[in-house]
Amino acid sequence: MSEERLRQKLRKIEALYAGATTAGEKSAAGAAAERIRRQFEVASKKERAEEFKFSITDPWSRQLFIALCRRYGIKPFRYTRMHRQTVMVRAPASFVQLTLWPEFEELSRALTAHLDEITRKIIRDEVHEATQDAEEISEPRQLR
Repeated sequence: MSEERLRQKLRKIEALYAGATTAGEKSAAGAAAERIRRQFEVASKKERAEEFKFSITDPWSRQLFIALCRRYGIKPFRYTRMHRQTVMVRAPASFVQLTLWPEFEELSRALTAHLDEITRKIIRDEVHEATQDAEEISEPRQLR
């Protein structure tokens, strides 16, 4: 997957969660982000914000989640002495459960697949052509 194809895929995922229905809406990334920000505002007026705790161990995914929160006007934070992998947010539950988290999961899968593809290619080209996992063998028999 080229970088441009990845960018297009990420835009399409965002458009899906923005509720885009026409081809024009699906291609307008800026409009999709604005529609999701409006969804967040509407949910914020209807529901009380709740505190959510996310544990995201992969640094690339955590960086993506934090950026996604900020894009929609949510301020991610961590309490003192919390692990770096912990990200806290205050937002309406419906927005987190129906938009933020599902969109993050799809974006993360797309980005992870892209990073995996790039990593495998570089390893094949520069280190060794075999990139599959280590072979699994039976354990040696134990003496009694």
